[in-house]
Amino acid sequence: MFRFLVLTSLAALVLAELTPQPRYLEDSAEERVVGGSVASPNSWPWQISLQYKSGSYYYHTCGGTLIRRGWVMTAAHCVDSSRTWRVVLGDHNINSNEGREQYMSVSRVYIHPNWNSNNVAGGWDIALLRLSSDATLNNYVQLGALPPSGQVLPHNNPCYITGWGRTQTGGQLSAQLKEASLPLVDYRTCTSYGWWGSTVKDSMVCAGGGSESGCQGDSGGPLNCSVNGQWVVHGVTSFVSSSGCNAYRKPTVFTRVSAYISWMNSIMG
Repeated sequence: MFRFLVLTSLAALVLAELTPQPRYLEDSAEERVVGGSVASPNSWPWQISLQYKSGSYYYHTCGGTLIRRGWVMTAAHCVDSSRTWRVVLGDHNINSNEGREQYMSVSRVYIHPNWNSNNVAGGWDIALLRLSSDATLNNYVQLGALPPSGQVLPHNNPCYITGWGRTQTGGQLSAQLKEASLPLVDYRTCTSYGWWGSTVKDSMVCAGGGSESGCQGDSGGPLNCSVNGQWVVHGVTSFVSSSGCNAYRKPTVFTRVSAYISWMNSIMG
């Protein structure tokens, strides 16, 4: 019998005994993007930093994608606690103000109604944030392109995960946006024995499983995939294996964006 134990926020999620163990990727004292390299400034201009207020300061906790001028897409598990949120657009170094940033408060959070924080393997790990005002689009702030509803990419399709991350497990935090190449792993492979098995659902997409992976702090951020010469956001970073963020045959697991296009359109109008 499978036993699920979920500890919220800065703790881990553990799935029992013989099954692979998912873990959320919210920022904690642990890892973030492992491997990869520092991105060219503002080369992923739809990447946002989701921050929560504690005392008089804001702290980065998750990533996200600007999908309309007034809307951000992120993971449900990033925002299923009641906090004061803000979104930073056009950022590169999260520890300094470079003059290109736009700071937006969040006026409303829309979590998918089927999301269950006690069951990460159930899926539905997606949320929309309504910004208090519309973003100004420029060279540093752009909208992420979304796939057509239902589109599924082939095995080994080139993709990149982006986020503010540590350079190695337990390593120093990178203040600068990082990127790591994570080739897509198709559903048949990702759900096979020795990989994720039945933990991964059809509404998810897998990428990586080698030496580079997403880790703590990248939850909610985009999986940017190359499709016909364009970068398209095909995933919302959801979970990794609790045995290590770059565990062999345990790719990073993302919410598959193309499974939620109609839901997002129904919210945004």
